[in-house]
Amino acid sequence: MEPKDRPIPRWSLGSGSSLRYGSFVDSLSSLTPKAQEKEKPAISPRRAYVAVAVLCYINLLNYAERYTIAGVLPDIQKFFDIRDSTAALIQTVFISSFLLLAPLFGYLGDRYNRKYIMIGGLSVWLVTAAGSSLVTESYFWLLMLLRAMVGIGEASYSTIAPTIIGDLFVGTQRSIMICVFYIFIPVGSGLGYITGAGVAALTGDWRWALRITPILGVVGLVLLVFLCPNPPRGAAETQGEGVTGRSSYREDIKYLLKNKSYVWSTFGVTATAFLTGALAFWMPTFLSRAQVSQGVRPPCVKEPCDATDSYIFGAVTVVTGILGACLGSGLSRWFGDRVPNVDPLICAVGLLGSAPCLFITIFVASANIPTTYVFIFICEVLISLNWAVMADILLYVVIPTRRATAEALQISVGHLLGDAGSPYLVGAISDAIHKSKPVTPDWSFRSLKYSLLVCPFVGILGGLFFLMSSVYIAEDRKAAAQLVEGDPRPQQGATSEPPIELSNGDNSNHTNNLSANI
Repeated sequence: MEPKDRPIPRWSLGSGSSLRYGSFVDSLSSLTPKAQEKEKPAISPRRAYVAVAVLCYINLLNYAERYTIAGVLPDIQKFFDIRDSTAALIQTVFISSFLLLAPLFGYLGDRYNRKYIMIGGLSVWLVTAAGSSLVTESYFWLLMLLRAMVGIGEASYSTIAPTIIGDLFVGTQRSIMICVFYIFIPVGSGLGYITGAGVAALTGDWRWALRITPILGVVGLVLLVFLCPNPPRGAAETQGEGVTGRSSYREDIKYLLKNKSYVWSTFGVTATAFLTGALAFWMPTFLSRAQVSQGVRPPCVKEPCDATDSYIFGAVTVVTGILGACLGSGLSRWFGDRVPNVDPLICAVGLLGSAPCLFITIFVASANIPTTYVFIFICEVLISLNWAVMADILLYVVIPTRRATAEALQISVGHLLGDAGSPYLVGAISDAIHKSKPVTPDWSFRSLKYSLLVCPFVGILGGLFFLMSSVYIAEDRKAAAQLVEGDPRPQQGATSEPPIELSNGDNSNHTNNLSANI
């Protein structure tokens, strides 16, 4: 069929949405004529904007709750009398449950009522997050269990919410709304440090820091019930009718593993997740220990501990997340027409540039804290260049009917080998070094300092992965574009794929077969 006669394929994020601190999700504007942006939407614009506002509010709380733990980590360690490696397990069990269950909720979200799934997941999140604040000092295992269950609730929401936004808007509007949705990730993460530390200092009890987001979350749950619709999948492109698409999961995985730019960029995403996970969890504690080592402040012997570093680091995270994401996206648009492989090069520059900044940050912390914050700022801006660009790479090198599977696979690998284990690895190395000498505040700082040196090396490795992706990305992007445009001619050296059937959501006999080129 001619491109204009083809039914528009549905692209659902499914299990491909996640805890990465800031992925931007593309729209289907590249798959549909620009004139379709003027078509009447299935849901009124006012109701759609209200729904996005509700989803953004919940996303803000989602990430604020996730990093509240890091904001009061010294207090938690004092309360439970736990070492660095044990404390890091709090984040590890959360991320592990998140990455294991996100594909399940993606599968359910493609087939059942997404609003009901989010309501159920958010309810679990509220109960378990609030329950975490009621654990006594002799039941640390219960805190770990509850944090794992918090991951269940967040997986249900983070996986499905972007797909609803995708079905409410089309073209440029969709890109803007998705962009706004993901900007709340760094904002929420930074506010998590600030709110957690602030509430703990105000009340004198770190457990109240874990209660503030569930209280605000009740408001989000009510708004979700009454103000968020469940639009038909693909409604924005089909005047509310919706569309469906089927392909073999085994064939999808085979296609992705042969897509070299996707594979190498997935390794780069994993390195980025490793860095952000380790730094987000340990940096406030590292800066606090640095000042104790310098004699600037006394050691924390009784909770609540001094939370100044959590305040400052949280503010830096908010600013650098927004600045870096916007800058990376702007550079991609500016050089995109002139440099075909600019996106992986931007990501490579971001990670390679962050490595020396991290080295300086780690070693200058023992001498000058203001200078340390300057290099933290530069480092986080460079890492944040990648968020919007990494998502764009996946979306234009993978054909639409396989993007959800691609997102799910990338997120699972990125969390499993990245931020699920990096906080624990850094904590375990710190504990191993710490045991080699008698316990002193200075040695506690230095043991964590030396363990953080793993991060710059991972940054360099991630930069090399993106450089490898830049070698293949132009060819893979062209192959995907030819399929989207309806050109059946295979690329030179490409292998044939079994056909993918795309059909209208109303089960009409309007079908289309595409041969998937790799």
